[in-house]
Amino acid sequence: MKKLFYSIILMSIWLLPNLAIGGPDRATLLSMSCAACHGTDGKSPGAMPGLYGKSSEYIEDQMIHFRNDERKGTVMNRIAKGYTEADIKLIASYFGNLANK
Repeated sequence: MKKLFYSIILMSIWLLPNLAIGGPDRATLLSMSCAACHGTDGKSPGAMPGLYGKSSEYIEDQMIHFRNDERKGTVMNRIAKGYTEADIKLIASYFGNLANK
């Protein structure tokens, strides 16, 4: 929990000046919250599954399953409930397209 808290604080410090100059798009902003557990750009540094290289469809399906309690997780069920359908599509598209850049 501390790691997540500090990640959010650091993300906020980075984000405030960038918002003043246009900053990142919404998909990038939403994806930043995933970095605390899934690693920067979805490249997990540890036991948490990586998102890099997964298709947009797979990520979207899994997030919806977490949100609907059709897939069990440690915290993903609660996290996914905080996202709208549009948010989930943006996050899935962001990570799904990283390997293509």
